[in-house]
Amino acid sequence: MSTSAVTEIDVRTIEPRERHAQIFGRFDALHAGEALQIVNDHDPVPLRYQLESRAAGQFQWAYLQSGPDLWRVLISKLESKAEAEDSCCSGGACCG
Repeated sequence: MSTSAVTEIDVRTIEPRERHAQIFGRFDALHAGEALQIVNDHDPVPLRYQLESRAAGQFQWAYLQSGPDLWRVLISKLESKAEAEDSCCSGGACCG
């Protein structure tokens, strides 16, 4: 997967009540193949659970750094099933 366009969000600089909303907004604005990297002072596993609930199958989660004082997570947006079905290569035949 190409993740040439990566936006970094330092969650530590955002008011706690605004964090997830801002991350979801940035994630929703991504195109397939783009990613955002979040930086936090704790494991953002609650965010992962919320993202799985609202965008199941639409992202890949990869820890780049796992504490103890800093976590970096790369969240890559995957091609949605609808986008894949609209492709000329769906059904195993390409338009060439």
